[in-house]
Amino acid sequence: MNKETTNFRWSLAILMFFIAFISYMDRVNLSVATPTIMQEFSFNKMDMGLLQTAFFLGYALMQIPGGIMSEYFGHRRVLAGSAIWWSVFTALTAFCSSFTGFVAVRALFGMGEGPMAPTMGRFMYRWFNKTEKGRASSLFLGGVFFGPVVGPAITVALMTTFGWRSVFVVFGAAGLVLAALWYYLAVDSPRNSKFANSAEVDYIEEGQDQASDEKELAPWRDFLGSSQFWAVGIQYFIADYIMFVFLAWLPLYLMEAQNFSMKSMGVAASFPWAALCLVTMVAGIVSDKLVAAGVSKYKARTLFGIGGLIACCATLYLGAVATVPWMNVLWLTISLGSLGFTFNASWAACIDLGGKFVGSVSGWMNFWGNVGGIAAPTATAWIATNYGWQSAILFTAGTAVVGIIAWLAVKPDVPLKIKSNNSIEKVA
Repeated sequence: MNKETTNFRWSLAILMFFIAFISYMDRVNLSVATPTIMQEFSFNKMDMGLLQTAFFLGYALMQIPGGIMSEYFGHRRVLAGSAIWWSVFTALTAFCSSFTGFVAVRALFGMGEGPMAPTMGRFMYRWFNKTEKGRASSLFLGGVFFGPVVGPAITVALMTTFGWRSVFVVFGAAGLVLAALWYYLAVDSPRNSKFANSAEVDYIEEGQDQASDEKELAPWRDFLGSSQFWAVGIQYFIADYIMFVFLAWLPLYLMEAQNFSMKSMGVAASFPWAALCLVTMVAGIVSDKLVAAGVSKYKARTLFGIGGLIACCATLYLGAVATVPWMNVLWLTISLGSLGFTFNASWAACIDLGGKFVGSVSGWMNFWGNVGGIAAPTATAWIATNYGWQSAILFTAGTAVVGIIAWLAVKPDVPLKIKSNNSIEKVA
């Protein structure tokens, strides 16, 4: 690129970071507020697990439709509408007064957030050069994982000053502002942007499928017959299962099993997420550099994916058996941080496999990831209630073995085979 080339795509990447950040803050807020809500409404662990599951059920159900909508209607309208929807229901959480109300609002909140990840996958495919997919993915995931880094401290501060309900109102309003910015700035085609010049657009589209502006339906029959398609979903089920155990239960686990106070928990709970955020960002840079240097995508993505799960499994075990609270936090920090390699590899591989159908492939992968999200809160609550927190953590560690095996079949250097043309019509 010449010196006069604009870099507007990275401004959009920063906006993507903050949208992902707010979306995950909206989830973390319920986890951090869990002890207070349990006390006020006399909910038990199973009740709170079901509330988390209600969110993930709505979220998972919208993954595949969200991916299809992003390819047909474009990432601009779909994500803006999605952000408005989930922000409204985030705010409405503050007005819930019964278990049924909480379940309904959290399920609808989950449905609103559902299209976000597959739509971001479509956006990254359309707005970034083929050598920038890992870095773009890392910014999206970095925003996702930065939410839980600062979330506990911010949420605790708001709760202690204004009460737990204020948290949901504040973040609901922030989401509406970001939705408006996205609609104004993130047009579907770089060539229609007022802020990206022709040199930047030419660079973005270098080697990209020129049919990317057509409305198309993915060849689902072909995809469902592919072992790679199933493998990328299975490995993400495991990665997300582990991550959502942290998301749903880390605050309460630290208070009940490790005897942290509310204030010290707010600090301790941020360390694993800080590690995950940092590792994810670094993994994206390193992955792109390896691919640019000629290392195969199979090695760059697969070794990161498997290595992250191995390290996560080993250190999660060490955390479960640690007898000193801050040693427990150290091992949990390394464990969740290790998943940064796996998450970055997953999204980069998804773009590699899906190409112009990355919205649908992303939706499929994230659907299975969030089936893990549906299972994790309730399964962990059941194991912790009946066998103790240590057993719940050890079971979580053991699930990594399934993900390691699945990664061997992903083969990100071989795009999914498409046997038919599903073009419907060119976007007006």
